Formats: sequence, C-alpha cells, structure tokens
Amino acid sequence: MAISSQSERKKQLSVILCCSMDFISRSSGTDCITLCGVLRFDANMFLSGSFQKYKEPEKSVRVEEIDGVKLVKNLAVKMEEMFRRKAEATRRLVEAAEEAHHQHEDNPDLQYEYFNAVLINEVDEEGNNVELGGEFLLEPNDHFNNLSVNLSLSVVQVPTNMYNKDPDIVNGVYWSEALNKVFVDNFERDPTLIWQYFGSAKGFFRQYPGVKWHPDEHGVIGFDCRNRKWYIQAATSPKDVVILVDVSGSMKGLRLTIARQTVSSILDTLGDDDFFNIIAYNQEIHYVEPCLNGTLVRADRANKDHFREHLDKLFAKGIGLLGEALSEAFTILSDFNQTGRGSVCSQAIMLVTDGATEMYDDVFEKYNWPERKVRIFPYLIGRESAFADNLKWMACANKGYFSQISTLADVQENVMRYLHVMSRPKVIDHEHDTVWTEAYVDSASVSMSLLCINISNIHGILLGVVGTDITLQELMKLIPKHMLGIHGYAFAITNNGYILTHPDLRPLYQEGQKRRKPNYSSVDLSEVEWEDKDDTVRVRLRVLKMHNDYYYTDIKGTPFSVGVALSRGHGKYFFRGNVSVEAGLRDLEQPDVALADEWTYCNTEEEHEHRHLTQIQAIKLFMTGRRPHLKCDRELIQEVLFDAVVTAPLEAYWTGLALNKSENSDKGVEIAFLGTRTGLSRTNLFVPADQDFLTAEDKEGVFNADHFPLWYKRAAEQVPGTFCPTSLIVFKLTFVWLSAVGIQMKLEFFQRKFWTACRQCTALDGKCSISCDNEDINCYLIDNNGFILVTEEQSQVLCACQYLLWFSQTFFVTRSAQRSRGKTMMVPCDTEYPAFVSERTIKETTGNIDCDGCFRSFVIQQIPSSNLFMVVVDSKCDCSGAPPVTMDPIEIILKFQKDRKKPESCHPFHPEVRGHGFLCMCVFAFIQLHIM
Repeated sequence: MAISSQSERKKQLSVILCCSMDFISRSSGTDCITLCGVLRFDANMFLSGSFQKYKEPEKSVRVEEIDGVKLVKNLAVKMEEMFRRKAEATRRLVEAAEEAHHQHEDNPDLQYEYFNAVLINEVDEEGNNVELGGEFLLEPNDHFNNLSVNLSLSVVQVPTNMYNKDPDIVNGVYWSEALNKVFVDNFERDPTLIWQYFGSAKGFFRQYPGVKWHPDEHGVIGFDCRNRKWYIQAATSPKDVVILVDVSGSMKGLRLTIARQTVSSILDTLGDDDFFNIIAYNQEIHYVEPCLNGTLVRADRANKDHFREHLDKLFAKGIGLLGEALSEAFTILSDFNQTGRGSVCSQAIMLVTDGATEMYDDVFEKYNWPERKVRIFPYLIGRESAFADNLKWMACANKGYFSQISTLADVQENVMRYLHVMSRPKVIDHEHDTVWTEAYVDSASVSMSLLCINISNIHGILLGVVGTDITLQELMKLIPKHMLGIHGYAFAITNNGYILTHPDLRPLYQEGQKRRKPNYSSVDLSEVEWEDKDDTVRVRLRVLKMHNDYYYTDIKGTPFSVGVALSRGHGKYFFRGNVSVEAGLRDLEQPDVALADEWTYCNTEEEHEHRHLTQIQAIKLFMTGRRPHLKCDRELIQEVLFDAVVTAPLEAYWTGLALNKSENSDKGVEIAFLGTRTGLSRTNLFVPADQDFLTAEDKEGVFNADHFPLWYKRAAEQVPGTFCPTSLIVFKLTFVWLSAVGIQMKLEFFQRKFWTACRQCTALDGKCSISCDNEDINCYLIDNNGFILVTEEQSQVLCACQYLLWFSQTFFVTRSAQRSRGKTMMVPCDTEYPAFVSERTIKETTGNIDCDGCFRSFVIQQIPSSNLFMVVVDSKCDCSGAPPVTMDPIEIILKFQKDRKKPESCHPFHPEVRGHGFLCMCVFAFIQLHIM
C-alpha cells in the first residue's frame, strides 16, 4: 500500500471515529441520552440542588488534611486495647489451671466420665448414648460462624493414637474441668471472644464453647494440639537448630525411611522465630540444600517444604564419620549466632542415626563445654541398642534428651519429647509469656497463646498452653476506613514481617467456596508492598499508578506493627459537614439507604444485649441518648448523617425517573446507585435485575472491611465528571465530598446502542462512505487498560492485548510486575502479567503495522468525558503470523532479604536444669519403663 493511500485510509478511519464519538457525548434523542443525562443531572444536583436546600449545613462545611502520624497512633492504641483484653482472659485461665492442678492429687484408678468432642450425642445400635458421649445440648450461634455450640460447657478432644481413658488423660481432664467456669466468665466479660482452649502436655485438648468434632473424608481426626504452632511457640523459646542425618550404609531400607520421617517431624516443631539447616553425613558431609552451605535459614513454611523435597533424594552408602559432622554443626551455630541474624537464644543439634561407636567427648570439650550452650538430642533409629549408651551419654552431657524410634508409628511422640526439655528454663523461670502467632490458615484468625505451667514443681513440668483466637475481622473493624480515602488502607504485620491483615491478602474463591491461598500465613509484606523503580510498577490486571505516604508504629505489648497508607490526591484530605441529628436520622432510615456491612459505626459485639441491633438501629439509640453506653464512632456517625441529608433528594429524583420510564420500558438501565466515603449507599431498582447487586456476597462490589468498592475506586481514578464503564456499570464521581454515582445496564443494550451510533454519519445525505459494517475494517470499544467492552468478534471480549501491542509504542505504555533481585533465599513465587495503561494527554493517534510488507493502518481516539477509546483497524492485511500478547501469567521467583524483629522473651538456660545427673536420671527412668 502506498504512503498516500495509507494517509487516505487513515482519514477514512477517522471519519468512522468522528461519527462514533457521539455515542457518548452528543444529544441525538436516543436512549443513550437518558443515560448521560442521568449522570450529568446527578452531579449538578449534588453541587447545586442539595446544597441550596441545606444552607445551614453548608456554613459548617470544611476540608481537613489527614494527619497520618496521629491516625496510625490512634489505630495502634485501639488495637493495643483489644489485644490487652484477650491477654487478660488467657491470664485468668492460667491462674485457674495452675490452682486446679495444685489442688489435685493424681489417682491412677480415677474413673471419670467427660464429654468427648467426637463422641457427644452419638448412640449405639440400641439407641443408647455411647461411652464418653452423652447428651450434649448444641444450638446454632452466629458469633461462631453459625456452628452449633454449647455456651455453658467445653468438650475434650483426645488424639486418635491415645487411649481415651488413659489415667494421665482422665486425671488431666478431671482437674481441668475447673476451666469451664472461667471460660464462661471470660465470654461474659468480653463477648467478642471466640474460641478459648487448653492444650495439655499430656495430649488432650479442651475447647470452649463445646462443639462436636467430625472426622475428615478418610474417617480420621489427625489433630494433636502439641503439634500446633501456637502450642510450640508458647512452650519454647526461639532456637537455632542443625539436624544431622546419618546416611551411611547401615541406614538402608526402613531405617532411612524412619529417619526421613523423623527429620520431617522435627521440622514440624519449628516456627517462624526459629532457624535451621540439615546436614547428611557418611564419610563426607552433604548439605541437603547445597546452595545453603554454612548458614541457617528461617523455619518458615516455604523453606521447610523445600528441604522436605530434598530429603527424598537422600540415599545410604559408605561409613558414618559423626565427629566431622558434629564439628560442622557446632561451627555453623557459633558463626551464625555471632552475626546476630539467628534467634540469638537457644541452640540445639538433632542427631538422627542408628548408633555411635564412640562418645566424641573431644568434640564437645572443644566446642560446647563448659557452658553447654548447645543441647544435643539423639534419635536412635531401629530396634538395636548396641551403640545406644554412647548416644545417651551425649544427651546427658549436653543438656539434651535421648529417644529411640523403632517404627514409623513411634516418630511423632518421640520427637515431641525434646520440646519439654527446651521448655524447662521458661517454666522454671515462672515466665507467663504472651505468645502471639500469625494468622493461621484453617480459621483465618490471629491466635494468641499463653504459657501455662505448674508453679509448684521446681523441675519445671509443663502442664500445657491456654489460648484464644482473635478473628482478623475483629482487627479490621478497628480500622477507620472513612479516614483512609478511596485508595488508602491499613495493614498489620508480625515481628517476622508476615501480614496479619492487608487488602491485597485475600482468600481465593473456587466453585463458590472460600479457599486460603498457599502459605497464606507466611506472606511477607515485601510481596505486596515494594518501592517502584524506573518503569517497573506493582500492578493488578488493571493498572493504577499512585504515590502513597506510609505511616507506621508498633502495637505495644505485642510483636505486631500497624501501618497506614494514604494516597496523594485520594486520601490526604477529608470533607467534614454537620447537620441536625433529627434530620440525619430521618434520612438515614429511608428504605433506599444502606450502610457498609463490615464497617463499625457502633460496636454491637461487646455487650450481649446489643448484638441483635443493626448498625442503623444502634446509631439511632446512641444519638438520641437512649443507649449512651454504646461504643460508637461519633465522628463517623456525624459524617454519615450529613451524607444521608445531602443525598436525600436522589430518592425523589429516581422515583420520578421510574415513573417516566414506565411509559417506555426499553431503556436497558436496571439500577441506579450512589456511594459516599462514609460507607453510605443508595440504590433504586428500575426493573427486576437478573442478579442481586451490591450484596455482601459481592466482595469487590460493596464497601468491605478493608477497601472501597471496585466501582467506587474505578470512578475515582478518572477525571471528575468522567463516564467510566466497569463490568456493565457506569459511574460518575463528584469530588466535592467524594461520592460516586452510577447505573447498571445490560451489556447487550450497551452494545446495540454503540453499533447504532457507529452506523450514523454527519453527511447531509446520511450515507457513510465507510463504516464499521465494512468487512475490511474492525472496530472496538476499549477502556483505559485495554479491555474490550464492545466488539463483533466475541472471542476477543476480554482483552485487546494482541492489538494493543502495536499501539504500545505510540499510545499505550506497557508495564509488567517485576522486582529487584536480592540475596538468594527460599521464598514463595509470584506471577507476572502484561498490563496496559493509557496516556491521558494523548487524545488521538494513528499508525501503521508492518505485516510482512503489508501495512495495516489503525486509528485510536479518546471518547470525550469517558475513560473509553474507539479503535478502528484496517483488516486487509494478514497479520496472523505476529505473536499475540496474552494475559497468561508467568511464574517468577521473587528473591529478597526479609527484615525481622526478634522476640523479646528468651529462656535458653536455667541453673536448676543440670547437665548430667538430673537429665540422665530422667532418660534412664524412661528407658526402664519402655523395657517393662
């Protein structure tokens, strides 16, 4: 195609664009004008009609700048108070447990019937209650996710590998019945409490409120409280651990299988405050992960899973030189401790072997004596005991513990024994450290656990751990969403940098069911927040580049920190107004008004008598003085009353539209709606919709606990007064008090009107020299991120990426999500997507694409007062050979060095835990019992 003909072709394509632009902006008497008129009228009405009607409020209207430092400090104080109440509840449980145990004398012949969590309400073939079952009253309770619970009693769960009537279990269950009264009292004092529990060192688990436990699909309940992270963190101090695995020829077969399982079980006992490495040895030393020679890594889930994969690659051969392996382990622990990057607390070497031919006292004398800072825990694999004495001596001489593991069934119980030794210094110190865990995967809650000890025993016998759960929802209710702006948000992290709550850390939905993301509890803040550099930007599928100001502080009494991000231009200023309480309540109670479902205007959870109240009911009782003790956010309520008053004229306006619409129902508009920055929304249904709109189930479409609705944010991203389609919805934003107005229409209606406009021309005779009906051109309507709204090629409805690649040099800027590379670490992977964003300053552009010598012309033009673009492409050339740009994600490995704050509590040693006599007596007493 010649250059002159190319220019002529571009002129023809531009004619189509000029005709089509009127689809949104012109006044032609079509149904589209009603749509645009609604939006323009809404904005004008808010700016003029509403404020003219309420001259008194206008006098007190003001704009304030948000003080980020003050905002985050106030939020931290609220969170501190909430966590303090939970800590007090657990301390009451600790005191009750210690006193009950102190008053109890063990009776090996004790017979006691208790409510077993699995057996309650179970009957035999004759209809009688089974043993340890009994009739147990259960009633559904919405505070506990609508589970059927008993608020008067707790239940007891016993691991499947333990006998329900073992004397130790029965005695422990008997004296711990005293906790029932405290459970109930705690819940009455603080109705926001959810699950309270006591995990016994004997293995049983007492849970309040009582609830029935059900086996999984395999008929098994594999729960053992002693394996849970909250139990292990509360029972022990942070530790650095080196695991030595014997892979000499004598370890072939079943022994190596047991050894692998033993190492895996040891890894299960390590938490995020611990560091570890694994070394396999025979006549040589082999690091299980060769890339991590001579160092330790954090025991997070990703690292532990990575090492487990390498365990399967171990094979046995040669002879075992334990002395060199011990020297290497001591060297690693010493060097890593000196860097200050580890736990800087307890240290241990776990030795997994089938025997030791000597005691290696020269190695211990060189590296560990006389301080004995490193404990030795040998695990003898197999039934033979020929070399057991040397391993027993190693344990006794180095403040450790000896265990023998003969079968796979013995692994878990024997591995757990080392925790009792590691816990003794903390127990003897009588330290009731409050231990907080990260959000855990199964319940999406922050679990707080507190150590429970026997204060009467100087040797430090661990009774167990008591704790309670704190839902993330309760944490997020404290966040003042209305003060953060449209794109602002708050987040909280642990001392290890893992996210407790963040708007970008959300559940997955599969087949309508909520699923947790892999490693949900160990997502580092740097995976969702990082500094933008050069042309690299953090994006989702739709791109928005913002400048955030971050404010952060610690939450006193916890290892957590809280931060607030305020977006410049969207969250630095706050609009305040004032109206009378009478006027505000009158308009707030109108049927078209709703408040954000997950926002807290009044805290109705703290008192049982308030739980039945809706937020609007609670606001009315509080503002009229009938319930002055209700805990309400007076500032937020005053603002929402103001929004209710100034948006009240919409009800009459929409009603008038509905009456006019009844005369001609083919408008395609289903719903009109409005949202304000205080979480207030108004909706008007013009015709029965196919699906519910703005419901709590539509997580992206409603005011949520941690973010504004997607339609609200999309409207705010555009220039004020912009027509902004998003998922069949059209929006307009009025920046006077930050509210968004929009309508929902059917896509087919929208497409039909678009094609009708495209076929109309401004020529006097009304004939078009070229239009979108021509076979040699393709027409598209796309948004500012390149997603197609309208096309005749239905297979391309999702994204115009294969065309936008051509435009990226002249009109669209292509950006991809990448990160700078740091030190090599075992970290979760992320995904990289292609993304596009329009350049607002360019209103129109043209260009050519070379398809093997055939030049393909295109024209793009922005549709006025919208975020939409009309695209017309010459289709005469065959460009099928050009590779398309797909939206398929590419997996990438993110590498970064995490910063962390070490736990304040550390109890590595105690003088009463002696190195020889005391522990040796314990070891041999255990062996004698085992033989008998």
